[in-house]
Amino acid sequence: MTKLPVHYDAIILGAGGAGLMCAAVAGQRGRKILLIDHADQPGKKILISGGGRCNFTNIHTAPDRYISQNPHFAKSALSRYCANDFIGLVEQYGIAWHEKTLGQLFCDQSAKQIVAMLMDECPAENVTLSLGKSITSVDRDGDRYLVEYGGQKAYAPSLVIATGGPSIPKMGATGFAYDLARQFGLKIVEPRPALVPLTLGGEETLFRELSGVAAPVIAKCGKTQFREAALFTHKGLSGPAILQISSYWQHGEPVTVDFLPDLSKDWLHQAKRQLPRITLKKAIGTHLPARLSDTLIERISLAGELGNLADIKLEDAARRLSNWRFMPNGTEGFAKAEVTAGGISTAELSSKNMEARQTPGLYAIGEAVDVTGWLGGYNFQWAWASGVAAGEAL
Repeated sequence: MTKLPVHYDAIILGAGGAGLMCAAVAGQRGRKILLIDHADQPGKKILISGGGRCNFTNIHTAPDRYISQNPHFAKSALSRYCANDFIGLVEQYGIAWHEKTLGQLFCDQSAKQIVAMLMDECPAENVTLSLGKSITSVDRDGDRYLVEYGGQKAYAPSLVIATGGPSIPKMGATGFAYDLARQFGLKIVEPRPALVPLTLGGEETLFRELSGVAAPVIAKCGKTQFREAALFTHKGLSGPAILQISSYWQHGEPVTVDFLPDLSKDWLHQAKRQLPRITLKKAIGTHLPARLSDTLIERISLAGELGNLADIKLEDAARRLSNWRFMPNGTEGFAKAEVTAGGISTAELSSKNMEARQTPGLYAIGEAVDVTGWLGGYNFQWAWASGVAAGEAL
């Protein structure tokens, strides 16, 4: 016998960071919420983030640290629920945290504490959590949405898409959010991997031999640059600086790397005057890991003592080291991407409450939307802020 549909005030699809926050805020406002996720536990991406300690926000959160076709879209939600608001919630639950570099905040103990906190924030009398059940259909019937999941049916006047993007498919991530958005007539900005390692091919494959070597650099693409560590891998380039720049990189564009960001342009001239007998190899080797300096010297093809080398050749060597040009042939794809760039177009949504402009009662939040933050807690802050914005409107 078919069970009759159960009525809720809102159905939230996806129990990740954004979905949990949205359910908590709406539930605390007395709304009856059904929170559905096909995974067997909530907050799976939260649990693996930050090496299991969850980089839950960044104290430097600002709209200019997000990528979107509309760079102004995130301003409203981020200004109304900021990093300090989430820090306050974390401290209210007695969760110890610490700051790492560049404003990144992590739990002292475990990411499980953040998931437990968000679950505790969802009032049991108002929020029904359904886990491990796949959604088989979503339809709109007049002014309400009907969702079928795991042999059950539910309907509500509001539906929230919080199922994220296709990054990290081994955790069950898919493009479901985009299929659903298209079903209701919402446009999609082409999704692509972001915060992802870059791959090298052709003559640059020799750099793969440096797999495991890291160095502090400035990575640049177009007018954007990041100063952090770069890491060579068996496929190409990774590390924080590369992951950051990957979100801005497009196929066919070069990525330039300054391997000596702390040295002046004329550092080799100075070294020539002070230590004319040392070789270029030794001069570079004092600033970079040996394997890396050996590979760079091999490509520069300039041997001999500094005192015997022409100034113009030293200038060229210094210029190459501070502006080394790589031509990535791709990325490691969604499998290795921390987040997805692109997604549900912000032109379709209200920046105030994340509701679809032309489809009343339909909301989209978190990674499903075309708002992508930098590495280091920014994407979680967007999840919290967008979840709150929708939760206050349901």
